[in-house]
Amino acid sequence: FSYQILGEQMKLNTTVKAVTDRIRERSKPARGAYLERLEAAATRKPGAERMGCANVAHAFAAMPGNDKLKVVRERAPNIGIVTAYNDMLSAHAPLQYYPDMIKAEIRKFGATAQVAGGVPAMCDGVTQGTPGMELSLFSRDVIAMATAVALSHDMFAGALMLGVCDKIVPGLLIGALHFGHLPTVFVPAGPMPSGLSNSEKGKVRELAAQGLVGRAELLQAESAAYHAPGTCTFYGTANSNQMLLEAMGLHVPGTAFINPGDDLRAELTREAARTVLGVIKSRRYAPIGQIVDERCIVNAMVALLATGGSTNHLIHWVAVARAAGIQINWDDFAALSGAVPTLTHVYPNGTADVNQFQAAGGPGFVIRELLDAGLMHEDVLTVRPGGLREYTRVPEWHPASARKATDVVPMTLAEEVNDLLPVPPQEEGPDGLLWHDAGASKDTSIVRPAAQPFSPHGGLQLLQGNLGRSVIKVSAIPDDRHVIEAPARVFDSQEALHAAFKAGELDRDVICVVRWQGPQANGMPELHKLTPPLAVLQGKGFKVALVTDGRMSGASGKVPAAIHVSPEASAGGPLAKVIDGDLIRLDAEAGTLQVLLPEAAWAAREAAVMPEALRAANAHDLGREMFSAMRRNALTAEEGACTWL
Repeated sequence: FSYQILGEQMKLNTTVKAVTDRIRERSKPARGAYLERLEAAATRKPGAERMGCANVAHAFAAMPGNDKLKVVRERAPNIGIVTAYNDMLSAHAPLQYYPDMIKAEIRKFGATAQVAGGVPAMCDGVTQGTPGMELSLFSRDVIAMATAVALSHDMFAGALMLGVCDKIVPGLLIGALHFGHLPTVFVPAGPMPSGLSNSEKGKVRELAAQGLVGRAELLQAESAAYHAPGTCTFYGTANSNQMLLEAMGLHVPGTAFINPGDDLRAELTREAARTVLGVIKSRRYAPIGQIVDERCIVNAMVALLATGGSTNHLIHWVAVARAAGIQINWDDFAALSGAVPTLTHVYPNGTADVNQFQAAGGPGFVIRELLDAGLMHEDVLTVRPGGLREYTRVPEWHPASARKATDVVPMTLAEEVNDLLPVPPQEEGPDGLLWHDAGASKDTSIVRPAAQPFSPHGGLQLLQGNLGRSVIKVSAIPDDRHVIEAPARVFDSQEALHAAFKAGELDRDVICVVRWQGPQANGMPELHKLTPPLAVLQGKGFKVALVTDGRMSGASGKVPAAIHVSPEASAGGPLAKVIDGDLIRLDAEAGTLQVLLPEAAWAAREAAVMPEALRAANAHDLGREMFSAMRRNALTAEEGACTWL
């Protein structure tokens, strides 16, 4: 494989190298088999030449006549578009207009595109605290399967993935990696403009939890925060997705955090179409299955840790890696976290939102700092010819009105490949795009250089002990809350915790244990609705923490929370043995999670069994019964909670 690298690679950090090497060694059998399948698929004839006439006729029956001619007679590339569009999700509403924009751009280059299929996309913000949230994690695998259904028509030379939010990007990525022979570019929609600040919204939520403001005031605050098309503006799972895709080289550089409706956003969408054509036309063999290797996965892990990103990705990126034949685990994250500094403070790790993060330097600044510090692999393939160094640059839009209409001329596939590829940095492209280096931080309270980080360690930590293995997001927690030791109060549901809070039963030092929330129990819902009451208790001066085999939202972090506890309680994990009053110590500094009981006494204690009434209640209504097979077959959280292995 050949690829261009700009500049010299700083000597790679020894920990990053060691983790990468052990992942590569651990993954050899699965990765080797994956690459063999990829090569076999890549060397076949195009679908329009390989398949029967009836197959081809069905595939292109609805195409305009000129497009049919291009594909069948001129053997032009046909690009499959997989879209997560719906207008229930603010982040996905702008995607409504992308397919037509992409098709028009691709036609300029003598190629064609079809919407291969749509995938479901649910909003965790809508389903938080409701039975619908129990479908959320498994929707990732449904999206992956829907992506496979779309691409299984097998008539495509490349693909564009349209999606943004929590389970959608991991699902699209898992699905795309099962078609790893295809050049693939991801196309986001960007964040909504800033509204009511996340901090102010959080304060109103805490007041509502105490009954100090009513529903009308709370709805007004929420509506002022979530107010327009685009991704939510906190640095949760959705926006962490975008940071990781930049670090993996699967976007057009700098695409992540440009607002919907901006002229630059539209041009970057067209540039995504040009980029996938550039990969297809060039001799730079860069299908997604080759791009996503162990170095690429480590780069994503490093970017997550450096930005204090969503804990959900300690599940999702394990599954993504597995889809490419790569095996990672939480020990790998823990080792990297010890070497990777925290470079950003974006809510919930600070007060800034992602729009302010973008203005201060954004992903380009972070990636450049990590590369220059030797904390990311630069010798990787990306969807761009300039490699990962291109992702240290920020795009700008210069209106085409400044040029003559004749300056933009449709190109044909017979023209040289360089006409299809993006222009070099600091030079203006034919449609008004210009990239420049991210430069120095515009606000060191939001982003800092690697030499002056917010913390010398990453924002996520591994906890282990006699309660199992779990993770904690420390980047949003002050140092004086990294160690919590308090008696346990055990709950079988989040509703039970809310009831105890309202009854005043939790006004004390307490570690709340919420069990039966793992993948096999009820689909591992997020428990973000627990943040306001626990934050209220913390605000009263009590030592408070949460321990659960469930998940917390990517926006969580204010209260110490040991989450994803594995093995889960319903699979006989140690949370099933905890009783009210047990003294628990959560120590994020030492990386431990322990019940403080003599070893013999703990070993002798009998584990509780998930109440049958609770299991039955989780199995019905709002379609939950249709996911019973997924609950039965789900792997552990540390294994990615995969249902397809």
